[in-house]
Amino acid sequence: MAIVAGVDFGTLSVRVTIVDTERGRLGSGTAEYPLHRKKDDPDHATQSHDDHMRALTEATRKATAAARVSGEEIAALAIDTTGSSVIPVDENLQPLDEYYLWCDHRSWREAALITETARREKLQAIDWCGGTYSSEWGFSKLLHWLRHNPAKRKQFASALEHCDMATAVLCGITEPTKAPRSICAMGHKWMWNATLGGLPSEDFLVTVDPLLKDVRRKLNGHYVTSDQLAGHLTPKLSAQLGLRAGIPIPVGAFDAHWDAIGAGARTGDVVNVVGTSTCIIAMSDDTRLIPGVCGIVAGSVHPKKTGVEAGLSATGDIFEAIARRANTSVAELSHNLNAYRAGQTGLLRMTWDNGDRTVLVNPELGGITLGWNLTHSAQDELFAAIEGTAFHTRVILERMEEHGVPIRRVINAGGIPQRNDVLNRVYANVLNKPVLIPKTDVTSLGSAIFAALAAGAFRSLEDAQAALCAEYRVVEPDAQAARIYDELYALYRELYFAFGSSNAPAASVARVLPTLRRVSAAVRGST
Repeated sequence: MAIVAGVDFGTLSVRVTIVDTERGRLGSGTAEYPLHRKKDDPDHATQSHDDHMRALTEATRKATAAARVSGEEIAALAIDTTGSSVIPVDENLQPLDEYYLWCDHRSWREAALITETARREKLQAIDWCGGTYSSEWGFSKLLHWLRHNPAKRKQFASALEHCDMATAVLCGITEPTKAPRSICAMGHKWMWNATLGGLPSEDFLVTVDPLLKDVRRKLNGHYVTSDQLAGHLTPKLSAQLGLRAGIPIPVGAFDAHWDAIGAGARTGDVVNVVGTSTCIIAMSDDTRLIPGVCGIVAGSVHPKKTGVEAGLSATGDIFEAIARRANTSVAELSHNLNAYRAGQTGLLRMTWDNGDRTVLVNPELGGITLGWNLTHSAQDELFAAIEGTAFHTRVILERMEEHGVPIRRVINAGGIPQRNDVLNRVYANVLNKPVLIPKTDVTSLGSAIFAALAAGAFRSLEDAQAALCAEYRVVEPDAQAARIYDELYALYRELYFAFGSSNAPAASVARVLPTLRRVSAAVRGST
């Protein structure tokens, strides 16, 4: 038996959960921190390292109080974070600026340059992240920072992902080269690939921009999976957090990847971690390229399997934007939404409001809604947006299955499925598969599982999951709704590639609006 702490740094807050390996979850604590945006630059999104550490202290003390345990009883601690959230540091591991948060898209020009150069130079690594480099990822953000902070370049010693920075600080590591690097973070966001020699070559990086000279060396270090230790909690940080000094801290990872573990995922499962965006996580015993999928990395989810990451650039953010434009909240707009039926609105929503992460990998796309009439409401658009995210998810899952990723179960995790049964019902009907929803929130449970492994409480990750993961409630697809969605999905899929891809075959769109109207009229007439 062991009592451990699992830490999850999200977009707006950190949660610390105290878990007993025999009794399960004992209590949690959360603390918020600000997200810094600029009205004149919608792509800007940063956060402060000091704010993160302050919130971690507050949440940890709240968690131990809620669990009614002493900090001295905590046997291990593990951390997951958003990704890719990148911070430049000096030679003493001190921040030179704020984190470029995962949703910071200022580096879209740099990402386009990296993509163009990679394709021209036939860089193999680009194929393993969908063929297109993203403005959400590490090298593009670092290059943007180097270009826009000439006065700080001489101080620059390295850049770290949030999960690596947090564990290094807690373990008292003060030299960037000694900070363990998460294979999850570096493989999915920095094109690190063990079979290709690690990071892209110095020659390639300098070809992208001479400012990247020597960056490859500055990013070196110990690249490991999360079944390895980053170090042990220092006396200084233990006093701050109220925990025992010297407890083990494993190498961290990204929140969605560990949420999948916390949701009980095994090979054959796909987990939709639905929140502000959606991360789609699967595992495979095979390692093969999947066009348009943004990451295939051995050891990134389960240390002994290949992790597959895909996703939607915005989900909850779209729902919030629809409500905001209507001067209301998602909760208010969702009132009676469960009365809506498949295809009822007559709207077809392409949910590209924040670009396309998978499978087109195109940040320049924008949201499209087809089928408007004079009586449509914001609530209609919200339901159509839920349908649109489900259609997009189906495109992604089909692409994964076409390239050998087994999908036997679909698990909806993250915050939104816990409180939005309409979304779960729509997903089951659109995917025409049962959707499993953990009966309790799994946020930070994955990190608790890796903390338990670090404490030696279980022999394997599977044993830890069997002991700690929640049971599921199951939403079965409705046959009639699934048939309607099959028809609408055929339209969606054709339009998805026609609008989103410059080399797509010509699409005949004349039937789209009449089909939407016919389906809507039939559904309304049957209710």
